[in-house]
Parts: sequence; structure tokens; C-alpha cells
Amino acid sequence: MQSGWVEIFFLAMLAGFIGLRLYHVLGRRTGHEKPVSDPFRPSRPDLARPREAPHNEPEPVTSLDIPADTPPEVRRGLEAIHGADRRFSFAHFLSGAHGAYTMVLESFWRGDVDSLADFVSDEMLMNFRAAVEQRRDSGERIDNRLVNVDRAHVVAASLNGMMAEITVRFDARILSVTRDAEGRIIAGDSDRPVETHDLWTFSRHSGSSDPSWLLIATDEEA
Repeated sequence: MQSGWVEIFFLAMLAGFIGLRLYHVLGRRTGHEKPVSDPFRPSRPDLARPREAPHNEPEPVTSLDIPADTPPEVRRGLEAIHGADRRFSFAHFLSGAHGAYTMVLESFWRGDVDSLADFVSDEMLMNFRAAVEQRRDSGERIDNRLVNVDRAHVVAASLNGMMAEITVRFDARILSVTRDAEGRIIAGDSDRPVETHDLWTFSRHSGSSDPSWLLIATDEEA
């Protein structure tokens, strides 16, 4: 009977000793412990982020919905741009280019060059600024109005390295009037719009997280 009590006492002391050791090991935080895993948040790096496709498996090319009458060389350029940037949408680009055409023209006619800084290249901004300053120095004022853009279509597209370039032809009708310092019309007709055919080239780095395209060149086609 006495040996039984001795055995119980020995086991109790052993349990206390183990508990004390566990306290010293687990009961203190040094600041270097790994966080306790959350069963609702995978802790393995390969589970915490989407799996990446193997490098030897190219991503499938999705449809660009390019118009059927697009010239083959333009189509190849657009497909190359889409291959470098899967977010590229032909329809969204053309819609944005149409909006940029209107906004840039109206800002330039008003002489509000500063508002164009985020939409055109540095060279284009310098050219616009020089034209506006020359107009102000001569005392002339442009009183133009965009009547309508009859058609906007892509006439060139290319990918040079990671730089994408797309040229859009805008067929538009514009009421173009130039007035002198006294307000007299010295060029144009306020009642008869003229047809214009502008070639605008937009550029963007396909690897950039910024989806914006910059206007880098303008030309006029007869």
C-alpha cells in the first residue's frame, strides 16, 4: 500500500516537472515565433497565391473582335499587342481614342494646354504649347467646333519590343473659324463645316500597370 502512494507521489512530481518545462518553452514569446496558422487562410506559399502557368505553356489567345475589313498587317500588329498584354481590348482602345480625339482638340482650341499633360507625350505637349503661344502673340483666336466624328478606324499597329503603337484615322467634320483681335473672321466659315482626315498615333508600354495610352504624333491626310 505504501509503495502505491510512493508511486503516485513520484508520478505527480514528474508531471509537475514536465509542466514546468513546457511553461518555460511554450509560455514565453521571444518575438521570433511563427504565427499560429489560421485554418481559413492557407499558410503554404503555394496555396496563398494563384498558381502560375508553367513557362512552357503559353496562355491561350482570346478573340480580339477585330473588324472583318481590317487589313492583314494591321491585324497582325493588334494580335502582337494583345499577345504582350492580355488586358488589351480593341473595342475599349478605339472608344478611348475617340474620346481622346475630342478632348485634345477642344482643349487645344481653348488654349488649355496644361490639361493635356497626362494624355500626350512631352514632345506633343511642347508642340501644342508653342502653337498656342504663337496664336496668343498674334492676337488670333480659334473658334472651332467638332460637329461629328464620322469614322474612326485603325490604319496601323505594331509592337516594337514592349512598346505598342497604334495609328487611328479620324474622319470628322469641323466648323473651323479663326478670328483676329477684334473678333473678325479671317479664316474659315462659321456655317460650313470642313471635312478632316487626321492620323493620330498612340503609344503605350505593354508591361506597364498604367492602362493609359499617350498621343505621340499627329498628321493630316488629304
